[in-house]
Amino acid sequence: MQEIKRIQKMEQALDEIATAHNALAAALTEFAVKQDQLAELSSYYGSQDYHHDLVMDENGQLPSDLKRGVLSQDTVYDLLIDLHELANEMHRVADGIIDNLSK
Repeated sequence: MQEIKRIQKMEQALDEIATAHNALAAALTEFAVKQDQLAELSSYYGSQDYHHDLVMDENGQLPSDLKRGVLSQDTVYDLLIDLHELANEMHRVADGIIDNLSK
């Protein structure tokens, strides 16, 4: 029964694609509302305020229990680079979706 196997295979594809779609749509919605924060973080990184805050930290003028990962140049830089690479990957995936839907 070749038809049954084909239908089962396509049913599995439908289920997996629908699940992935729902997860991606939720993640994109969640990330879309973070664009203002991303712009603010990107502007802060390397700004005069950033350097001022970094000097205060280096001089021990900030509370010792203050979370300060944002003052780590590598942490912010790595995140911004990762986001750039992710945006490029999303572009490639989107192109693939459009190509596959056009067949």
